[in-house]
Amino acid sequence: MNTAQTPALSKDSTDRPLGVAAIGYAFMGKAHSNAWRNVASFFDVPAFEQKVLVGRDATQVAEAAAKYGWAESATDWREVIEREDIDIIDICAPGWMHAEIAIAALEAGKHVLVEKPLANTLGEAELMTAAAAKARKRGVQSMIGFNYRRVPALALARELIAEGRLGTVRHIRAAYLQDWLSDAGSPMTWRLRKETAGSGALGDIASHAIDQVLYLLGDAVTEVSGRLQTFVDRRPGDAGMEEVTVDDAAWATLTLASGAIASVEVSRVATGRKNSLTLEIYGDKGTILFDLEALNELGFLDSTVPVREQGFRRILVNEPGHPYLEAWWPQGHIIGWEHTFTHQIRDFLTAIRDGSQPSPSFEEGLNVQHILAAVEESAAAKSSLIQLSPKPINTPIEGA
Repeated sequence: MNTAQTPALSKDSTDRPLGVAAIGYAFMGKAHSNAWRNVASFFDVPAFEQKVLVGRDATQVAEAAAKYGWAESATDWREVIEREDIDIIDICAPGWMHAEIAIAALEAGKHVLVEKPLANTLGEAELMTAAAAKARKRGVQSMIGFNYRRVPALALARELIAEGRLGTVRHIRAAYLQDWLSDAGSPMTWRLRKETAGSGALGDIASHAIDQVLYLLGDAVTEVSGRLQTFVDRRPGDAGMEEVTVDDAAWATLTLASGAIASVEVSRVATGRKNSLTLEIYGDKGTILFDLEALNELGFLDSTVPVREQGFRRILVNEPGHPYLEAWWPQGHIIGWEHTFTHQIRDFLTAIRDGSQPSPSFEEGLNVQHILAAVEESAAAKSSLIQLSPKPINTPIEGA
C-alpha cells in the first residue's frame, strides 16, 4: 500500500485502531506519553494503540517504552514511519529534528503532531507548512503542540473575550519566567547551542507567550520591536567552558492589527521563577488575569458595573460547564499542567476522526515563527521596528 498516494489510514478505512509512534522519550516524550496513556479513559476518542517509542539509545528508550505504556521501542524513526501499522507520528524530539521527521511522515501519509516551536529556522518551518498543506489534500492532518491553549482557564478567557466581555482590548502583558539557568555554573545542554536549539528563551518560551496573545485575541501582529540578551555567555561542558550561542532572555513589543499593543517578556534566568506564565488582558469594559502557577483560576473584572461594585473576582475554572472539564472530576477538584497534553491529544484525535483541520495548524506555527524571526531581526538592528503582513488567525474554540 502506497500511503503517500492515498488518504491517511483511519479506523473507519482499516477497521483497526490507529497506530501511534512517538519520537523522543525525555521531558516532552514523557508528557506526551502520559497523555496518550490516559486520554481514552476520560474522553470519547477514536481507538488507537501506543505502538512504538523511538529514541537514539536502545537501552534507555526500551526502558522508557515499558514505563510509559508503549508496546515496543525502536531507534530508527525512518523505519517506523514506513510501517503500515503506524498512522500517527508524535514528534517530541529537539527542534533541529522537526523538519526532517515531519516532512517524511507527512509524505508517507501519517498524521503529525509536533512540539513547538515548529522548527529551528524560518526556512524549515516554511518547508514543513508546505508539506502539511499538500498532505492535507489527501486527508492527512497535522498540528503543532502549543499545549497552553488547552488550559481550561485560558480556553474560558478566549470565550469571554470573543463574547465581548472585555470590550475593545487595548493592551496585553505576557511574561514567561523561569530560573533554571540562573546559576552561571549550570552546565551546557543542547538548548544552549544555536545549531541544535535555534534560539534560547525566545523559541522555547516566548513562542508560548506569543501564541497565547494570538489565540486569546484572534488577532494578528503587524509590527515587532525586540531585544535579546545573553547574561551568561560561557558554561561548563564536557570539554571545558563552552560558548552559549542563544539568548537567556527576550523582550518584544507587538503591534496588533486591531490596534492593541502587547508586551512580551521571557527569561530563563529569573531567579525564583520556576515556570511562571502570566497574562494580563486589558479592555475598555474589563480585564482578565491569569497565572500558570494557579492554572485553575481566572481573574476577571467587569468595569460595566457601578464603580462601587467593581473589583477583581476569582473564577475557579473546574465546573463541568468549563472547557474540557466535563471529562474530569466533580466541581472543586482541580486539574494540573499534565492535563493540557491530554486535552491536546483529545483534540488531535477528534480532528482526525472528523476529517477536520486541528488547531493550531502548521500555518499558525509558521506565523509564530515569523514573529520570532522579526524579534531576532529587530534585536540585531538595535530596536529597529520590523513590519509584518497581518495574518489573522480564525480558529475554533477547543473544548467548547
